[in-house]
Amino acid sequence: MRREIMNYEVILKITRAVAMSRDPEEVTLIIVEAVKTALEAKGCALLLFNRKTNELELAASHGLSDEYLSKGPLSAIHSIADSLKDGPVAISDVTDDPRIQYPEAAGKEGISSILSVPIFVQEKPLGALRVYSAEPWDVSLEEVNFVQAIAQIAGMALEMARLYKGLKDSIELLKARRDPKTLKSRKWTPYEGVPTSAGRVGPISQDRS
Repeated sequence: MRREIMNYEVILKITRAVAMSRDPEEVTLIIVEAVKTALEAKGCALLLFNRKTNELELAASHGLSDEYLSKGPLSAIHSIADSLKDGPVAISDVTDDPRIQYPEAAGKEGISSILSVPIFVQEKPLGALRVYSAEPWDVSLEEVNFVQAIAQIAGMALEMARLYKGLKDSIELLKARRDPKTLKSRKWTPYEGVPTSAGRVGPISQDRS
C-alpha cells in the first residue's frame, strides 16, 4: 500500500466526476474505483445500511470477485459494526479478528487487512466505504483521513442524487397533471380557489354620502 500523503488531485478528480453525474450507480462506481486506484489496494466496496433488515447491502465494488461478494448477507451488527457508530476501523488481520463476519471467505479472497469508514448523511449512518488490502496494512492517519474525505463526498453525492431523483419525479408528475390533453379549456374567475366561508367583498359603492 502507498504511504505518502494523498494529494488533492485525486479528490478533485472524484468530485469533478461526481458533479457531472446524477446517477447513484455511476457515482458509487466512480468512487470505489478511484479509491482502489489511489491507495493501490486490492479492492474497494461501498455498502449501504438497510434499516429494515439491519444489513449492509452492496452498492458498488471494484477489484473483488463475485464469489466473495456473494458470500452471504452482511450483518450491520457482526460485520465491523463499530465503523457505523464510532468512526473508522482498521482490521490488520482478517483471519484473527472477531469483528470479521466471514474470515474464511476473506482469507480465500486473498484479503489481509480492511479499513472500514462510515458514510454519514445529516449525522445518520448511510453505510460504509471499505478498502481491502492483499498485504498486511498498517494504516496511516493520512490514509484514514483520505478515505474519510471520500466517504463524506460519497454521502453528499448520494443524497444529491436522491434529491435530484425526487425533484425529477415531482416535475414529471406536475407535467402529467398539466398535460393539455387532460385539461379542459376554461376561464378562471377572480375568486377561484377562495373558500366560501371566507366571504366575498362586494363591489365598491360609489355613494359617498
